[in-house]
Amino acid sequence: MPYSSSLTDEEWVILEPLLLSQILPTKKQTRPPNWTKREILDGIFYQLKNR
Repeated sequence: MPYSSSLTDEEWVILEPLLLSQILPTKKQTRPPNWTKREILDGIFYQLKNR
């Protein structure tokens, strides 16, 4: 069960294109990331809500 601070699917549809934009140069990947961008944002929002 997600936390109340977790992104809904509707919110993720809005934010995902903003995170995938080519603002930053591409980085050489040496291994797959441990967490998805959505999981990272959910963690940030959880910390901000529960301060």
